[in-house]
Formats: sequence, structure tokens, C-alpha cells
Amino acid sequence: MTETEHPQPPTADADDIAPQLMEVFALVGPLYRRVQRKIEQDAPQQGLSVGVRAVLDLLREHGPMTVPQMGRAQSLSRQFVQRMVNDAVARNLVETAPNPAHQRSSLIRLTDGGLAAITAVTGREHALLRQAGADLTGADVATCVRVLARMLALFDDVDVD
Repeated sequence: MTETEHPQPPTADADDIAPQLMEVFALVGPLYRRVQRKIEQDAPQQGLSVGVRAVLDLLREHGPMTVPQMGRAQSLSRQFVQRMVNDAVARNLVETAPNPAHQRSSLIRLTDGGLAAITAVTGREHALLRQAGADLTGADVATCVRVLARMLALFDDVDVD
């Protein structure tokens, strides 16, 4: 039984945790922007923009999805996701397929080339991330994921369209 399966009861009052959670917010924004810039800097070598990379990774992780599903999953507008999908289609990284659940909303799926591209990119990213994880434990990372997931859920009602 792990801590992530059965989290321990909170040991601090919610009022005591709020300032620490603000520290998390203060780190997440700059981290996200730096990672985005790094992906943009590497785009000429890797051939993937931040947006196309996100679409490919989402499809690799979850299988075929519609544009609205991808938008919801990434908290992005459908219009932005559609532009990224169009770019990926033009580059033969993804393709459309009929959606048996909804005739007007095609499924988007990876092509073999798209799978190869995202596999190569994530392989390079994993090699880089190994440097950050040198002194972290699996429990550290699980706790971080749990905290970020809880913070994300707090804003589930925010409309991205």
C-alpha cells in the first residue's frame, strides 16, 4: 500500500498550507514557460512545435481522440488544438478517422511517422529529466503529482474556450 493509494490525513490546517501552495503556483508558471521555450528552441532540430508535440503526446498516451477531447484534456481551446492538428496532418504525423460515436467530429490518430517523432522527442526529454531526478524518490514525485492534480482539480470549472 503506497502513500498515493491511501494518502495520510492532512497534518496541517488548510490555512497553513495555502501559502505553501502559493509557492507551488509561483514555481509552476516559470517552469512551464521555460520548458515551452526549450521545446521551441529545439523545434528546428526536432521538427515539432510545442502545440504539435502536445497533440502527438496526448494521442500516444490516450489513443485516438477528437479535437474537443484533446482541448479539454489539455485545457486548450478547440481552435488552437485544431490548428495544431491541421499542422500535424499536413506533416503526415496524424490522420483523421471516422468517429462511430459522432459523425461530425472525426477521431485524430497518430501515423507511424507521428509515433516515431513523439517517441524520439520523449526519449530525449526523459534523458534530460533524469538529471532532475538524481536525488528525488518515487514518493517525492508521487506527492508532487498528487499536489498538482489537486490544485488542477480546484480550477476544473474554468472554461478554456
